[in-house]
Amino acid sequence: MLNLVLGYLGLGLMLALAGVGSAIGTTIAGNAAEGALKKNAEKSSSYMILSAIPASQGLYGFLAFILWLNKDFAADGLMYFGIGISVGITCMISAIRQGQVCANGIIGISQGHNVMTNTMIYAALPEFYAILALLGAILIH
Repeated sequence: MLNLVLGYLGLGLMLALAGVGSAIGTTIAGNAAEGALKKNAEKSSSYMILSAIPASQGLYGFLAFILWLNKDFAADGLMYFGIGISVGITCMISAIRQGQVCANGIIGISQGHNVMTNTMIYAALPEFYAILALLGAILIH
C-alpha cells in the first residue's frame, strides 16, 4: 500500500512541480514584458516569444506524467516517487531560472539592445537540464 501511495505521489509531483515552475517562469518573464511594453511597445512580439519559453518545462512534466501513468506503482512505488520528485524539481527550477533569463532579455530589448538571439541561446541552457531529467526518467525503465 505504501508503494502505491508513493508511486502516485511521485507521479503527481512530477506533473505539479513542472507546471508550477512553468507558471512562475512565464509570469516572471511576463511581468518584465508588461513593464517593457511601457518603454517600447513596438517590440511586443519579442517580449511575447521570450515570455512563453519557460512554459516548455511544464510540457516535459506532462509528457513524463503520461509516459509513467500506467506503470505498476504497487511493485516499484519508491522508484517512481524518486523519478517524479527528480523530474518535478528539475523542471521547476529550470523554468524559474529560464524565466529570469528571459526577463533580463526582455528588459534589454526594451532598452534598444539587439539581444533577442542571445537571450534565446541563454534561455536554452537551463532548459537542457529539464530535457535531461525527462530523458533520464524515460531511460530508467
